[in-house]
Amino acid sequence: MSEIQRYRVGQRYSQVTIHQGVIYLAGQVASDVTQDVQGQTRQVLASVDALLSEHGSDKGKLLSCQIFLSDMSQIAAMNEVWDAWVVPGQAPPRATVGAALASAEKLIEIVVTAAR
Repeated sequence: MSEIQRYRVGQRYSQVTIHQGVIYLAGQVASDVTQDVQGQTRQVLASVDALLSEHGSDKGKLLSCQIFLSDMSQIAAMNEVWDAWVVPGQAPPRATVGAALASAEKLIEIVVTAAR
């Protein structure tokens, strides 16, 4: 059986888990919650980029993505940032849902799975 590797392990969750060549990221949120949904989306995607790079992957290897928005009326604004970020022809399967996030200031949370 393959080893399960966990990184940036906290009390409640790991930021990254790797198993059998697949990278699982915890939900990523913006650190500067004073930004609008586009600003927060850029921050979150930069965090995704950094974590994937740190573990030998990149956004061209995304296997799936789950996006949680606190306000679904912001989907078009979020999609503008997403569309500029995602690798053309490499868009992963994706779900986008409205959700109450951990704090009212957080407008978006993104969970991704990627190949290594």
